[in-house]
Amino acid sequence: PPVTAGGRPRELPFALLAERGMMVGGHRGMGMNAVGAPPGARVGAARERENTLLSFGRAAEHAAVAFVEFDVQVTKDGCPVIFHDDFILTQKTEVLYEMRVTDLLLEEFLSYGVQKEPHKVSKPLLRRMEDGRVLTWSTEEDDYLCTLQEVFEHVSPHLGFNIELKFDDNIIYPSVNLNRALQAVLQVLFLTEGGTAKHDDTRRNSLDNAIHVCQEYDLHGVVSEVRGVLKNPSAILKAQESNLAILTYGQLNNVREAVYVQYLMGVNGVIVDLVEEISNAVADFSKPDLGQSTFSNSVDIGRKHESFSQQQLGFLLRLIPELIQQPH
Repeated sequence: PPVTAGGRPRELPFALLAERGMMVGGHRGMGMNAVGAPPGARVGAARERENTLLSFGRAAEHAAVAFVEFDVQVTKDGCPVIFHDDFILTQKTEVLYEMRVTDLLLEEFLSYGVQKEPHKVSKPLLRRMEDGRVLTWSTEEDDYLCTLQEVFEHVSPHLGFNIELKFDDNIIYPSVNLNRALQAVLQVLFLTEGGTAKHDDTRRNSLDNAIHVCQEYDLHGVVSEVRGVLKNPSAILKAQESNLAILTYGQLNNVREAVYVQYLMGVNGVIVDLVEEISNAVADFSKPDLGQSTFSNSVDIGRKHESFSQQQLGFLLRLIPELIQQPH
C-alpha cells in the first residue's frame, strides 16, 4: 500500500468510500442560502437557514448523504462557531452595522438572527452580495446560529463532517497554532479552486499543486472547484496513485449530468446545494461493486449506473468544455 513520507502505511481516506461509491455532501447542510437569487434560478435560497442544526438535521435524513460541509470561525473569546461569511451584518433604525465574526464575543455572535431562548431580543440578519448590495437574509424555516460543540452534540453521529476552517487571508499563522487546531481532526484535505482563479499563494493555483501539497504534508486528499477537475482529469489518476481522495464543490455539482461525468472519471465525492435531487441521482447510478476498490485506476462502466446512451455521453463530454468556461 502507499506509504507516507515517514514510512508508515497510509490508511484509506474516508472509510465509507468503498461502501458508498461516490459520496454526496450537503453544502452548509441542505444547501447555501442564495440570497437575492432571481425567480426560477436553479439554485435559490434553501428552505432552511444554512449552517444550522436544522439544516444539518434535514441533510442527515437523506440516506444517500454521507456528510455535510460547513464553515468554522473562532470568536474573539475563543469559541468555534458555524458561519460562512467573514462579516456579519445587521440594521437598526436604518443604520447598517457590519462586524467581522472573529472580532465578536460568543454572546454577541449568538445575538444575531432568531434566538434559542424566546425572551432574548434578536438582531435582524442581512447579507452582503458580491455586487455590493445588502439584502435581508430571510429563509422559509429559520434556526439559531450555533457553535461547533452544539453540532457535535446534536447532529446524527452517522453523518460525516467536512469542516472548512476559515482564516484571514493576510495573516500568517504559526504552524504550532494550526497543529493545535487540527489535533482532533482525523483527516485533513487541501482546499483549492483548481486553477479557476489566480492567487498569490501558488499552491492554490492548480490541482497538480494541491496534490503535491498533500504528498508533502501527508494530507488525505483535495477538495477542488469542480471546473478545475474537469479541466484536468489526469490529476484524478495522480491522486489515486497517492491514495488521495478527490472531492469537488461548485455550481456545476447541481447539474446531475456533470456529476455523472465526475462519477465516471473517478471523483470520490461531490458537495451540492440541491441535496435531495443530486443525492437521489447519485444513488441511482453509484452502486459500487464492493469487491472492487474505489481507488482503481479505471472505471467499471459495466456496473449499474444511470442509463445514458453513448450518444448522450458523447454530448456530455463535448458540453463540459463549454460549461467550465461559464462564470459560476
